[in-house]
Amino acid sequence: MTDDTGDDAGDAPTDDATTDPDSAADDLSLDRFHEALEAEERPVATASEVARRLGTTQAAARDALAALVDRGDVDRLDVEADPVVFYPRDWGALANRERVVTFPKRREIVVDRPTQYTRARLSQFANLVDTTGTEPGTRGYLYRIRQEDVWAAPFDDADALVGALRSVLPRRYDHLEEWVRDQWRRAHRFRLYTHADGYVVLEAASESLMGNVADQHLDDDHLRAPISDTEAWVNEDAVAAVKRALYDAGYPVEDDRDLETGDPVEIELTTDLRDYQATWVETFLDRKSGVYVGPPGSGKTVAAIATIAAVGGETLILVPSRELADQWREELLDHSTVDPAEIGLYHGGTKDIRPVTIATYQIAGMDRHRSLFDSREWGLICFDEAHHITAPVYSRTAELQSKHRLGLSATPVSETGSEEEIFTLIGQPIGADWDSLFEAGFVQEPEVEIRYVPWRDEVSKNEYAAADGRERRRIAAENPAKVEEIRYLLSAHRDKKALVFVEYLDQGDEIADALGAPFISGETPHHERAELFRRFRAEAGGDDDVTGDHDGSRDSDDLDVLVVSRVGDEGIDLPNAELAVVASGLGGSRRQGSQRAGRTMRPTGSALVYVLATRGSSEEEFAQRQMRHLGRKGVRVRETNVAE
Repeated sequence: MTDDTGDDAGDAPTDDATTDPDSAADDLSLDRFHEALEAEERPVATASEVARRLGTTQAAARDALAALVDRGDVDRLDVEADPVVFYPRDWGALANRERVVTFPKRREIVVDRPTQYTRARLSQFANLVDTTGTEPGTRGYLYRIRQEDVWAAPFDDADALVGALRSVLPRRYDHLEEWVRDQWRRAHRFRLYTHADGYVVLEAASESLMGNVADQHLDDDHLRAPISDTEAWVNEDAVAAVKRALYDAGYPVEDDRDLETGDPVEIELTTDLRDYQATWVETFLDRKSGVYVGPPGSGKTVAAIATIAAVGGETLILVPSRELADQWREELLDHSTVDPAEIGLYHGGTKDIRPVTIATYQIAGMDRHRSLFDSREWGLICFDEAHHITAPVYSRTAELQSKHRLGLSATPVSETGSEEEIFTLIGQPIGADWDSLFEAGFVQEPEVEIRYVPWRDEVSKNEYAAADGRERRRIAAENPAKVEEIRYLLSAHRDKKALVFVEYLDQGDEIADALGAPFISGETPHHERAELFRRFRAEAGGDDDVTGDHDGSRDSDDLDVLVVSRVGDEGIDLPNAELAVVASGLGGSRRQGSQRAGRTMRPTGSALVYVLATRGSSEEEFAQRQMRHLGRKGVRVRETNVAE
């Protein structure tokens, strides 16, 4: 249902159903009857009251209500001295139905009890700002439609985007729709292309745009010379700066340049792509840049390998860690015909540049290594965990802009607010709706539950009350009652391989000791980390007791439980992880919330995520914020209060 709010009186909604009184009655649905009841603020209504709310005649409303009675959706009560009243047969449906309240001038949408369809649809063109409520089934969602959401919306034209908006908001808001169309036009007013003579040209859709927008926001060193009233010769070293300046002015630039492909590389994909992966690759090849966005387990790496094969040129793959570099090498060998001798690793352990080179962001950003990377004419730069683009590699923007640029991310949202760097330095998001992947069975939708754990230690509770700032957050995160709760959860799911995530090293050591499980942190040597991950990936799960009533010994070489710090957040492939318990996190980081939940998301099997938060502390808000991004993607998030 959609409510029209009184604060936007100047932006009256267009309700086609009110233009024809008979049509309004003929089209009366149970939802429309519910709307009339809510407008009356009564659980029952007469035919005249329904007629007034629907803008129809009393006779037409009476006939329509009679049809609902005949269908069994509505009951009627005929009191001798009073008019006949109508009421829903299922009172629960009235109380628990979805409500959508729009604030069109503020471009905000509030949804109470949204359906999965509504959440998934809104995620295509709106940003989830906040959620409210702590009990299951009572959450409200606040969405805001921002210009960058419209720019990146996955639709072929403005009509399709507006159609998606109307599918969530049955009443039309002309002011809001016109703003959406205007933003869509803005995203298609400037483009870069390669002139027949080989230089880069900026083209504006009109002379006024070139004169009033480009000339005012671009510096003298951005453009070499005008070519026509709507075109200018771009300084090739300033391409990124041009895109960023126009983006900041509210005009994202379409990039249609002929980009380098580098020396040819013989590589073919040996794995069949799913339909949506093939669409990703086709879209990328059309745009020549972009960020593949999808939940963990959706096959972003395989799609990237297909892209490498399609581009067919030398490729540099940037990753955040040595573990991911090794993992990428194995994926390339598993899913393509690439010659192992053509793959080079360049990080702290080995430094070898080949036609397909996998390097860490840290090494690639160092001045002393740059000349080695510049010695290759890379045709494709692949940024795994794309949010790292805002780090040292940023200084190499001018060179990277001449290549095909591909990013991979489950959630390309930077906590520093630098979404524009990702947009302008790599490209627009390209991805499937998470919810559609869940529905199709390609990825198992995780069962996410926030569990509010009480204080059971008066000493810690008093310390929390007396502390402030970061110390307060640490005390809440290390609430001793969480150890008992982790034992309970692991015991309840003893058949599942589990990851326990922590933010603090002392807490990790304490939990690992209590569970008799290894703790992996940044201080764990690389070779030891690799061995522990290998043992965790082992297919056979042991019957080890994780309730604390054992000495920590194991009957086999494999591991069923790992306690991990932030080193487990990004990209480590642990395909048999079925359970994630988040004991503490990074202050409500949306990206970290998605990453940790993503460690369990795979095509088959159950996927369970428990987020522990100390009740009555700032952790409650942090936990809700961490899971909010998953809610935006269509994932249901439950909340439970752990008993005292």
